[in-house]
Amino acid sequence: MTLKPVITAGAPEPIGAYSQGICAGDFVFISGQIPIDPKTNDIICGDIRVQTDLVITSIENILKAEGLVLSDVVKSEIFLKDLDDFQDINEIYASRFSGEIKPARVVIQAAKLPKDVGVEISCIAYRTK
Repeated sequence: MTLKPVITAGAPEPIGAYSQGICAGDFVFISGQIPIDPKTNDIICGDIRVQTDLVITSIENILKAEGLVLSDVVKSEIFLKDLDDFQDINEIYASRFSGEIKPARVVIQAAKLPKDVGVEISCIAYRTK
């Protein structure tokens, strides 16, 4: 199997030794995305709903670089700074992952996230076409 990195200007550049995503056969593994504006590289803090929407937009743009969409996501991992934000994050997540079949998912409160953001999301997508 050949591995191929996914690179797009529509998501933040990696801030460490990782790729935005990796294609492995029919799977695309997307690294944890945090609320960084890809145009300015500024961290977006404050409103957790805004942070979550930006993170999902970054994921969507990485998927788009491979001809995929959010409904191709089969598994997601959500890491929260504060589990009390779950309801707000879940509302944004549900509105963006609105396909008939929802991805399998795990939600974890983390002791600390990169750049002290409120949310980080990673996922796995599957190419069905």
